[in-house]
Amino acid sequence: MFWVRVDNRLVHGQVIETWLPHTDCEVLVVCNDAVAGDVLQQEIMTLAIPHAIETLFVTVADLPATMTRLARNYEVTNTLVLFNSCMDARAAVEHGFRCRIVNIGNLHYAPGKRQLLAHVAVSEEESGCLAWLAGHGVELDFRCLPTEPVTLKPIW
Repeated sequence: MFWVRVDNRLVHGQVIETWLPHTDCEVLVVCNDAVAGDVLQQEIMTLAIPHAIETLFVTVADLPATMTRLARNYEVTNTLVLFNSCMDARAAVEHGFRCRIVNIGNLHYAPGKRQLLAHVAVSEEESGCLAWLAGHGVELDFRCLPTEPVTLKPIW
């Protein structure tokens, strides 16, 4: 089973302390082109991740092949896929990544963004990406922590 989360902070305390245990994660896939090409960022993130969890850093284009390889190599593997933006999540789906639910965990506020929830502010581009994902059958689950109730919020 795998879970998909958009969080512009990628690997941080909330993910380590709540999402990894909640998902009983065995593999963490950080899907971001910049991080996939930056060994120093990978090493820093890896310091925070429990050693029992295999961590992979992949580009958006490589995610579908990575998920296929994981499914082939492990009989049952709980995997958490992290994106830092809605645009990366959309691009992964456009590259062939299939997912049924995307958790929208955190999108920071910035000038020009519309605040939707305490933890989610979206630009026009992000709003368009979320609408695109929903239009392609992806359920959007808005919550920071796995213990919070799921908020389904149409925003477009």
